[in-house]
Amino acid sequence: MTAFLVANLAPIMFGSMLLFLLIGYPVAFALAACGFGFGLIGIELGLLSPNLFQAIPDRVWSIMSNDTLLAIPFFTFMGLVLERSGMAEDLLDTIGQLFGPIRGGLAYAVIFVGALLAATTGVVAASVIAMGLISLPIMLRYGYDRRIASGVIAASGTLAQIIPPSLVLIVLADQLGRSVGDMYEGALYPSLILAGLYALFVFVVSVVKPDWVPALPLEARTLRGWRLVGKVLTSLVPPLVLVFLVLGTIFIGVATPTEGGAMGSVGALLLAISNRRLTFRMVVQALEQTAKLSAFCMFVLLGARVFSLTFYGINGHLWVESLLAGLPGGEVGFLIVVNILVFFLAFFLDYFELAFIIIPLLAPVADKLGIDLVWFGVLLGVNMQTSFMHPPFGFALFFLRSVAPNHPYVDKISGLRTAPVTSSQIYMGAIPFVLIQVLMVALVIMFPGMVTHYKADHPQVDLDKVKIDIMAPAPAAPAFGDPAAAGASPFGAPAAPSFGVPAPSFGAPAPDLGASPATPGASPFGSPAAPDFGAAPAAPATPKPPSGLPQPDFGASPAP
Repeated sequence: MTAFLVANLAPIMFGSMLLFLLIGYPVAFALAACGFGFGLIGIELGLLSPNLFQAIPDRVWSIMSNDTLLAIPFFTFMGLVLERSGMAEDLLDTIGQLFGPIRGGLAYAVIFVGALLAATTGVVAASVIAMGLISLPIMLRYGYDRRIASGVIAASGTLAQIIPPSLVLIVLADQLGRSVGDMYEGALYPSLILAGLYALFVFVVSVVKPDWVPALPLEARTLRGWRLVGKVLTSLVPPLVLVFLVLGTIFIGVATPTEGGAMGSVGALLLAISNRRLTFRMVVQALEQTAKLSAFCMFVLLGARVFSLTFYGINGHLWVESLLAGLPGGEVGFLIVVNILVFFLAFFLDYFELAFIIIPLLAPVADKLGIDLVWFGVLLGVNMQTSFMHPPFGFALFFLRSVAPNHPYVDKISGLRTAPVTSSQIYMGAIPFVLIQVLMVALVIMFPGMVTHYKADHPQVDLDKVKIDIMAPAPAAPAFGDPAAAGASPFGAPAAPSFGVPAPSFGAPAPDLGASPATPGASPFGSPAAPDFGAAPAAPATPKPPSGLPQPDFGASPAP
């Protein structure tokens, strides 16, 4: 049994973590519990050192000092202020009047406003709930099919996950070790194309089933002419300016994502003041929701770091790498299996959970296969977007269910009794948009250039043309015994200064530096010759002592 645990501890740990999540245990605590529990098991089995958990304080500090994650509360606060200041209501009303004369006009308005709210709020729950409260009663009032209305609202709200400045992209950039600005720039085209595919689906429905998406009746179009133009300018231009100000400064490199988020928060407050809708209660509510979401992210990330500490310690990353790198088909096979895995895990796991748990395991394998990690992150971001739309577990469907009418009610404008929206209608409406999202995943794989265009702003290096200049070595040290070496350093450095005083002889005659270098035993550096321990020492010279006393002979035998 012990041998089995030692050989299979990594897959057992991964399976236990999934089991904890499937039974509904809180994600952050499930990850931390698995990390600590299997860490103790690994220590007991001798796989891990008891000092393993001393690295946890450093990991906690690295999370709390991460400037990239600071952008999450800024963008969350910006979106909540804009959503609570009534911007979504003004936009939906204005764009609905603009597209009202054509079939599916309200659905187009929801998609357009959903994309704009995604670029300003970045929070899926805020977008879905706002549009569900505002647009769903209007669409039901004018005869829209409940499945189409529900699907359009839920799908447009999930655009907040992939359209910059998305919170998911911030987390993915942090986990993949890439720039948030590059991730934003790479996700821009796929997100806009996805919104265009939603609009194309509505157009096809308006052609095939025109009674499902009728145009607004004439009496419902209260804004016409210059009044409509003025309303569009006052409602549409300010949020667009804010979006371009925030994202533009990030794309051109003037501001970091954190600085862009701070600037967007200030801009949202200024827009709320200009609309005379900024209240102390609204700011407090926005701050409370921001603190909750930020704390949720931090706790999940802390639990994921504890889990990964133990998982990497028992070589779990090598197990995952060998499992995925050995798939048939190489890079293509890896991408197919990973996207299928993420698609099905999204039935049960939130996108934050997927980003914190699955991405760190997949990124090293993708990097080893030569896959661009920004492109890989955008691809998984589009895939994880389906986690909001999966029947019956999609969070966007739950958000819409919470605000959709579940009992018959009397419409305030028409005075007619209106039937409720059932859960089955919400689920059926989500299926076509899930298929569109899957199609978008395939398009990103087939046309990677729609993401990798971000590299156009980066200097490209051709490794085949790289020229490496190596500095010439220092002059060779002169050989010992060379006449030119007298008094010179063998390392090429200048000779030691003499300071004008001859070196002491310590009883030996000073060498004649002008003498021939062939003198046996002479040092080329001007110091006394090395003693020859195999021969009798030479008798030193006996100069006449100045005092008249006899000079002692240290080399002679003592007198008897």
